[in-house]
Amino acid sequence: MPVSRSQPAPGEGRPGAGRLLPGLATAALALAAAFLVHWLVPVLPAMTLAVVLGVLAANVPGAGAWTAGRARPGLDFAGKHLMRGGIVLLGLKVSIMDVLGLGWLALVLITAVVVASFGGTYLIARLFRLPPVTSLLVATGFSICGASAIGAVAAVRRIRHTDTVLPVALVTLCGTLAIGVLPLLVHPLQLTAPVFGAWTGASVHDVGQVVATAQTAGTAALGIAVVVKLTRVLLLAPVAALAGTHHRFSARPETGTGADADAGKLPPVVPLFVLGFVAMVGLRSIGWLSEDWLEAGAVLQDVLLGAALFGLGSAVRIRTLLLTGGRALLAALAAWLLIAVLGLAAALLIAG
Repeated sequence: MPVSRSQPAPGEGRPGAGRLLPGLATAALALAAAFLVHWLVPVLPAMTLAVVLGVLAANVPGAGAWTAGRARPGLDFAGKHLMRGGIVLLGLKVSIMDVLGLGWLALVLITAVVVASFGGTYLIARLFRLPPVTSLLVATGFSICGASAIGAVAAVRRIRHTDTVLPVALVTLCGTLAIGVLPLLVHPLQLTAPVFGAWTGASVHDVGQVVATAQTAGTAALGIAVVVKLTRVLLLAPVAALAGTHHRFSARPETGTGADADAGKLPPVVPLFVLGFVAMVGLRSIGWLSEDWLEAGAVLQDVLLGAALFGLGSAVRIRTLLLTGGRALLAALAAWLLIAVLGLAAALLIAG
């Protein structure tokens, strides 16, 4: 597994603030750089840049020793806990009214794409002999909302933080690939702007990647892309609840390992941060929050999620990834193609 360290040393499970500071400060500096590059080159999503900078930091001599050493506790904290905060605030982007505005046929089709994408990606990953945990996280990230979904299901299933690194790297790579490839297919496939937008929203993984891809076809494509994508995001809550329910009734605390062994407790069916996500969706939907509050929430969400993605990216060792992740990369590309085909079929029915 392409990580810098698989297990914390005794007594390091809950690092103090002093030990977290170097890693959190490093993540803050990297995130500032990611936002600056995004401001200069808007087509590059800041969240994708955060992962890329993390990978670079982990593999450049000198910086790699820092991210694997003094900065590691803070970076691990960001990858786990700040990720959960970002997932909560992600709910502020989802309005039930906007989702219902798509119509029932569109909602059924989008749900069917998510279900088929999840099942198909999981089967592909298992056919390429990826471990069940990796297959689950890859399927979740590809079918719903990228790294945020991976972090949510990993927390619900009590999957180790280090086991999320490879799935996040794969979903980021394939989402970035979509930014470059999908716009090139508009003319060969003779897609209208609404169809292209619906296709992007139904098949691209991360919200930022959806925006970067759809905006190449104009505002008509961008508007429907965001709503379709956020409909997929809304499915994060029921998927997390199902994963938590399954894990709760299949867990065996007395024989658990890693996080499952913590105090021998069964995992919650729905963690607090998922309930927080649902609460934020409710607040956005009832219209109690002003545009200023929604904008502030969006900025904070980007900060938390960006720091988390940098932390996860900083655990990726490219040499190890090349040696052990070849099958995973092929599985991810096959799943990316499957989801692109499913998303295009749904888009033609939704907006064709």
